[in-house]
Amino acid sequence: MRRHLVLTSLLLLPLWSGWSETQEKDAPREPRLVPYKQLADDEALKLHVFTPDGPAPEGGRTAIVFFFGGGWITGKPEQFYPQARHLVERGLLAISAEYRVSSRHHSTVRDSVADAKSAMRYVRSHADVFGINPDKIIAAGGSAGGHLAACTGILTEYDDEKDDATVSPQPNAMILLNPVVDTTPLGYLGRLLPPKGDKTLSPVHHVRPGLPPTLVCHGTADIVVGHENVERFQKAMEDAGNRCELKSFKGAGHGFFNPGLLSDKDYHAVVAEMDAFIDSLNW
Repeated sequence: MRRHLVLTSLLLLPLWSGWSETQEKDAPREPRLVPYKQLADDEALKLHVFTPDGPAPEGGRTAIVFFFGGGWITGKPEQFYPQARHLVERGLLAISAEYRVSSRHHSTVRDSVADAKSAMRYVRSHADVFGINPDKIIAAGGSAGGHLAACTGILTEYDDEKDDATVSPQPNAMILLNPVVDTTPLGYLGRLLPPKGDKTLSPVHHVRPGLPPTLVCHGTADIVVGHENVERFQKAMEDAGNRCELKSFKGAGHGFFNPGLLSDKDYHAVVAEMDAFIDSLNW
């Protein structure tokens, strides 16, 4: 009975807790918090910034901005600390961004999209401060965070009116992990999304030529965001002349890319795909 209770307690821990044997051995690198957006109630949204050691190379580093998942309802930037810590060791400036979620801010999906765009604008407009190249910024995320990353690259609406519209929020590449790409009845219908299949927040319905090169990693057994969704997204991207690589993970479910409690196999496989994609950009 005692063994059963211990195992049950472990299984109830969030999949994105970040535990792994590797991280137990080494003291984890901690981020610095950089406010990027002031909210009306005096709260500031922050970027959790992981900076490589040593001076930035000539021309600036590549940067990657992660957006956590949680259905636009919950979630925390700590979800992507493991990936950020990996990429900062490769020389990238890695950021995990806060944004408004309904459980803490009574916000809408549109608010989350606006925050993601604000985060991208802040990073690009502060490229000199961060020591990055403003033309080498990747937007990444998982699930609802994958939706936000895709929105920064694809949607032209839902900018914060306080943002500097002369600064583009569009990333130069996208890495999407089991992303919500269709917000109509054919795709994912979270309770916060507009009713009746409103297409305004649906990335797949706004694909056009000239979008950033994209990597999508998705599990074939995902019952939250069906694999068929990203198949349609990839086809739409390629039909428009955009580069879009889809890496399908057989038998994997939603959130498979997070460090697991029993095995980090899928996590490491996805990290390897991310590494290969970034290398292919010659950045």
